[in-house]
Amino acid sequence: MGGVAAYAVEGLVVSEVFGPTVAGEGPSCGRRVAFIRLGGCSLACSWCDTPYTWDATRFDLRAELSRVPVADAVAQVEAMNVPLVVITGGEPLLQQTYPAFGELLRLLWDFEVEIETNGTRAPTEAAERGVSRFNVGLKLANSGESEERRVAPAALARFRQLADVGGACFKTVCRDETDVAELAELVDRFELDPDSVWVMPEGTTADATTAHLMRIADPAIAAGFNITPRLHVLAWGDERGR
Repeated sequence: MGGVAAYAVEGLVVSEVFGPTVAGEGPSCGRRVAFIRLGGCSLACSWCDTPYTWDATRFDLRAELSRVPVADAVAQVEAMNVPLVVITGGEPLLQQTYPAFGELLRLLWDFEVEIETNGTRAPTEAAERGVSRFNVGLKLANSGESEERRVAPAALARFRQLADVGGACFKTVCRDETDVAELAELVDRFELDPDSVWVMPEGTTADATTAHLMRIADPAIAAGFNITPRLHVLAWGDERGR
């Protein structure tokens, strides 16, 4: 996203800090958590549920995003009294080389920290040291993005190594059995452990999420994948900040 680098010295480009809530997806589903949502993304998925973090054609990013001193973001998190912090986006690893990103991880040292990423950028050594787990959102053709943009072999190779020691997992939005089959081909091609993969249904309403879950459950189980709901959607729909 243009302009993000201008904020590097004094803070991070933040969309919102919110919680306490619960993690809605993946291995931490249901745990009490605070979210720090950063701005900017390297992809433009058709079903993205947070386009206000990156899409200047639909949103006024000057109003949606702001430069936030790291200490202020951490103070908000500390007031929530939760054990887990998830840094999400957008694509948070766009800002991982900024000094403020390292400072954020340092100040969150007493928390479990997870980073949600689209898997197109490998983490820095500093990010790896400060993070409990990377939740890697593998994107399929249903995202509307070309495979060249959404699949980065070198980055996936590193996340695979981290997954082997519990430092990463993979989660993917699927609508139907065709999506699950496409995911299975990616998992096989990049030699990912199916047990590190979590399949979740697409949807921003409880009805849509449940309908897609019914279509993907059996093929996902047959492929050896885990299944995760989108708990926040079931509880609050597409309400922002939940």
